[in-house]
Amino acid sequence: MAGIISVSRTDLAQRRKKLRRQRQMKIIQAIWRTIAITSLASGLLWVAVQPMWMLKASKQIVMKSGNKLLSDETTRSLLVLSYPQSLWRIEPSAIANSLKQQPTIANATVRRRLFPPGLIVDIQERVPVAVTQTPTVQNQSTSNKKVTIGLLDASGVWIPLEKYTSLNPTRKLPNLRVIGLPKQYCLYWNQIHQAISQSLVKVMEIDCQNPTNLILKTELGNVHLGTPGPQLSEQIKVLAQMRHITAKLNSGEIEYIDLKNPELPLVQMNQKNSKLTPKIPGNI
Repeated sequence: MAGIISVSRTDLAQRRKKLRRQRQMKIIQAIWRTIAITSLASGLLWVAVQPMWMLKASKQIVMKSGNKLLSDETTRSLLVLSYPQSLWRIEPSAIANSLKQQPTIANATVRRRLFPPGLIVDIQERVPVAVTQTPTVQNQSTSNKKVTIGLLDASGVWIPLEKYTSLNPTRKLPNLRVIGLPKQYCLYWNQIHQAISQSLVKVMEIDCQNPTNLILKTELGNVHLGTPGPQLSEQIKVLAQMRHITAKLNSGEIEYIDLKNPELPLVQMNQKNSKLTPKIPGNI
């Protein structure tokens, strides 16, 4: 019995010694782990504050529009940044939001580039669908008017001409023209653009100066649509049905086509008080 008790005490002592050694090892491992993490964080901080991680000039920024690489001069005109500044203090989301506030840019993404240090900027430009002519009174006493030229995209956003041409100096401008103040066409621009873009009759000009009579200049002649409203798409459909009217009538004799009532289209001839109600296929 005494031998059994002696062995048990020895075993217990060895177990205590083993547990004590394991606790010491865990403490040592925790200390080394803390030292390693602290050293790594300090090293990263040291690397981050080094001069190489500085944005010193616009040449360190790569700006693209689709597959097109924009010039350094264009980059400087679009991005207002102070130099030098730490690459880590720059907020890419804030730069992207400032770019999206510009009339020529529909969307933008900005990313940091570590090697070599810099920024990568991808922008999506607005695509103009019409040239706008906005008359402005230059002198109220003489009623002289100055025309401001701009561009309009499909969603109705107005783009200053000089801003667009600075980005796209060689790109051809749209053939469609819109005449009038923005408040005269902005409310229904999406509707009218969608309608004429699907029309089989070519539209060259949209005159919005008279809010009670929208006038289209088309390949058939001038078309009066009256006050823009929900019947606009139906009016454009009727106009498409009339596209062969010039085969029966001399276009020089047509003063304008009246589609204010799409169910009763009229052709106003140049002769005084002469009107013609054409037969429109499918018209009720």
